[in-house]
Amino acid sequence: MFVFPAARPEFAGFCEPVRVPGRPRGRGYDRRVSTRYRCNACGNLTRFDVLATRRTRAFHHYSIGGELTIEEEDVLEDRVEEVTCRWCGATGDAIERVPADVRSIEESA
Repeated sequence: MFVFPAARPEFAGFCEPVRVPGRPRGRGYDRRVSTRYRCNACGNLTRFDVLATRRTRAFHHYSIGGELTIEEEDVLEDRVEEVTCRWCGATGDAIERVPADVRSIEESA
């Protein structure tokens, strides 16, 4: 298996897919994060460019007319390679992983 040289193992496995009731098929997966990012250079907590590689297994359902609906998707591997602050452009050691507030995640579901 090829592993990108820029892969940052400290960011690997930061989220998992969750089925969201009430959403149409094919669009029903959201990401619940267990960690967030903080830029130590400028204090940003909300805006980041995230370069990630994801390996998935998905059930593709095509209609007779050829329209694709993805009904199930399992994330087999999710690797964040780089995180860059949108405000100041900092990257690398300036970006810190911080635990997400679990209460706010559960309340938004």
